[in-house]
Amino acid sequence: MGSFFVCSKRKNESNLSGQINVKTSLWEVFMKRIALFLIPFLLLSLQSPASAEKNDQRQFKAAIIIDDFGGGTGGVRDFLEGDVPITAAVMPFTEHSKEHAELAHENGFEVIVHLPMQPKRGKRSWLGPKPITVDLSPQEVKQRVKDALKSVPYAVGINNHMGSLAVEDEEIVRAIVEVAKEKKLYIIDSGTSPKSKFQKVTEEMNVPLLKRDVFLDDISSLSHVRKQMKRLAKITEFTGSGIAIGHVGVTGKVCSVGIYQSMEEFKQRNIKIVPASQLFSTQLTEQYLKP
Repeated sequence: MGSFFVCSKRKNESNLSGQINVKTSLWEVFMKRIALFLIPFLLLSLQSPASAEKNDQRQFKAAIIIDDFGGGTGGVRDFLEGDVPITAAVMPFTEHSKEHAELAHENGFEVIVHLPMQPKRGKRSWLGPKPITVDLSPQEVKQRVKDALKSVPYAVGINNHMGSLAVEDEEIVRAIVEVAKEKKLYIIDSGTSPKSKFQKVTEEMNVPLLKRDVFLDDISSLSHVRKQMKRLAKITEFTGSGIAIGHVGVTGKVCSVGIYQSMEEFKQRNIKIVPASQLFSTQLTEQYLKP
C-alpha cells in the first residue's frame, strides 16, 4: 500500500512537472513573439534626431509646364516675372513666339516648343500657322518641326498642343521624334490621347520622354486649380516626381494665382518645382540634353 502511494505521488509530481514545463515553454514562445514585435519600435525610438530629420527632409520634384506662350497674353507676366520655376511651352509662328521665348530665357525659365498637332475635334484656327497634320509627309513634318524650333529660341524640348489625332499616327510621331533625337531635345507627351505613339517610338529611338500627370486649369476656377495642385502633390509623393500642365491666356490669371497659393503647401511637403529637364536622370541630362 505504501509503495502505491509513493508511485502515485511520483506520478503526480511527474505530471505536474510536465505541466509546468509546457506552461514555461508556452510562456517563452509568447515572450519571444512580444520581443520580436517590440524591437522595431524600440529601434525607431532610439533613432538619432539627425537620422529622423533626414528622413523627414526627403525631397520630391515636380514640373509645371505652362502652355500657350506666344499666343495668349493672360498671365504671361505673372509667370515670367514670378519666382516659381515653371517650364514655358511656347507656340511657334506667332507674333509673340520669339518675344516670350527670349523673356522666359532671360528670366531663367526653361523653354520648350508647344508644337501644334491636329486633334480629332476642334477648329483648324486653334492650331495656328504650320500645324502638324496627318496629311503631311514625314519630310514635311520634319521641316515644320525644324521651322518651329527656329521660331522659338532656346527651346530644349517639345510638347504637343492638342494633337489627339496626330499623336496616334506612328509615321507622324516618328518624324517628330527623329528631329528631337537629331537636335537632342526631350519630349513631353501632353496626354491628349491614350493611344499616343510617343512612348513606343521614343523607346525604340532612345529619346527622353515623360508624360503629363495633371491638367491644372481644364476648369477655369481658382478652387479647381488648387485642387489639381493637391493632386499633383499626391502623385509626386507616391511616384517621386510629377508633371502638371497649365495655360496662359483665358485661364492664365486664375492658373497663376492657384499655383502661387499652393507653394507653401508644396514647401511643407518637401516638393520642389523644377524645370522639366530636371525630372530626367542627371546622366541623361549631361549626355543627351542641351546645356
